[in-house]
Order: sequence, then structure tokens, then C-alpha cells
Amino acid sequence: MNSTPDDESQAVIEAMSTMPMGALNDKMGVVLVEMTADRIVATMPVEGNQQPYGLLHGGASVVLAETLGSMGSAIHAHPMDKVAVGVDINATHHRSATSGLVTGVATPVHRGRSSACWEVVITDERGKRVCTSRITCALVPKASLGM
Repeated sequence: MNSTPDDESQAVIEAMSTMPMGALNDKMGVVLVEMTADRIVATMPVEGNQQPYGLLHGGASVVLAETLGSMGSAIHAHPMDKVAVGVDINATHHRSATSGLVTGVATPVHRGRSSACWEVVITDERGKRVCTSRITCALVPKASLGM
């Protein structure tokens, strides 16, 4: 499912890659590593994002996944004069992470006219899969949101 971004999509990618990630992502230490129309990668520290037993909090994994999938959906939606709005996300937690960085890699499952779906695989520093998530976004006309 490779695509070559047009000039407008490339401009969106460049603009998004220099934008602040937002307060929640800042608090969680999410750092954007790579962004293309077909792949978005970011890291997040385990430290500071743990549940009481010292394991990476499952909700932290979901935040990372939603961030990456939403960014990919936004890149796809922009040339259609639409915005991406999350409507569903799920996560399967495979193993725990207790230290270091986790890396999320988002790749598209479906990119349509009214929805986009991305798979996000989160791995630990050893490359072991920690979490698999899927996010679906509705692609809504900007005008319907008063934009």
C-alpha cells in the first residue's frame, strides 16, 4: 500500500513534522522520529508512563498509537479538504516494558474517502512487540466543523 505523496501532502507532512506534538504527548515524552504518507514512527520513554507495578501503562501505549494513527489519517485527509476524527481504537498488550524507550510504527491498513485505518506496532528496545493497536478515523469535511 505504498503511495507517493503529492506536493500538497508533502507540504502537510513537513508542516506536521515541525508542529508541537501537544501537551499530552509532551508530558509523555513522545518524540517523532519519521513521518511519511506510508509510515509514522515515534518513541516514548517507559519511565514516567508506568502503572503502579512499574510496567508501561497500557493507556500510555494507546496514547502513542492514537497519536501516530491520527497523524497518518490527517495526512491522507488533508488533500480532500477533510480532517481526521478518531472513532475507534483497540490495543492488545503482548508483553510488559519496564525501562528504556518503546517505539511505535504506524502503517496504513485502509485509506478511503470517508475513513482511514492504521495499525500501530509498539516494540521495546530489544525489538520485542509490546502492543499492537488499530485506530480508525472518520474523514470529515472541514466545512462541517466550521473550519
